Amino acid sequence: MAEAVPAAAAARQRGGRHGGAVSRGLRAAHRRGTGRLRAAAVHGGGAGGDRAVRIPIAREGMPFVVVCVVLAIGTLLWARHGGWGVRTVAPAVFGIVALFVLYFFRDPERTAPPGEDVVVSPADGRVMSVGPVAGEDFMGGTATRVTIFLSVFNVHVQRAPVAGGVDHYSYRAGQYLAAWREEASSNNERASLGIQTRGGPVLVRQIAGLVARRIVTYPREGDRVARGDRIGLIRFGSRVDLFLPPDWPVTVAPGDVVRGGETPVARMVPSEEPS
Repeated sequence: MAEAVPAAAAARQRGGRHGGAVSRGLRAAHRRGTGRLRAAAVHGGGAGGDRAVRIPIAREGMPFVVVCVVLAIGTLLWARHGGWGVRTVAPAVFGIVALFVLYFFRDPERTAPPGEDVVVSPADGRVMSVGPVAGEDFMGGTATRVTIFLSVFNVHVQRAPVAGGVDHYSYRAGQYLAAWREEASSNNERASLGIQTRGGPVLVRQIAGLVARRIVTYPREGDRVARGDRIGLIRFGSRVDLFLPPDWPVTVAPGDVVRGGETPVARMVPSEEPS
């Protein structure tokens, strides 16, 4: 018994040293998609083994789905015992809302185009503007900003536009102005994720809007992301700003429709090696 106490203490010490690595591993699994909900395994015959049926729904949306389904079932039972008629409206409404929530929080697989120098869109939506901006410290001064507006019908999972190390993360509370307004980028609630690449810094900014009131960001400083990894989600909205080095050519224009993790939006220009 006397030897068991030091052994337990040593185990706790090892756990403390490796706790950060475990946390980073869990975040990486979430970005790759293994953090998504899975249905029960479907057994395949022969050498195929077992297959897991993946439900393409972001896990952040499941509480909303569960609430709507419970309300739909509860009001349906209430309608059955109390007589049909006006009471049937409630379960129908909650059922429709549950279907909308499932659609809103969908999380489809995406395949990035070939070429590590291809910068992909960080979000689904429509390009609002492309142009130079100044004042972003992580970008070292001037940058090119690509602004993407997400409607309620778009996929709301954000993805890494490039591969690299996460050197910056910040969150700021703010207002909830309409996402299409210019001042929303600096005044609204927002989270910023800075990625260092072989061609320079890239910044992704998730911005809340009139309806969107909850921003989720998975990576933190010290993590590494691959191009197309899931990096976060904005509930019920609204806008994503992508900041690029000014010498990277942009391949989209205002009005273009883009898909997160798939649509090329720019091309990386590698930094010159010092002689």
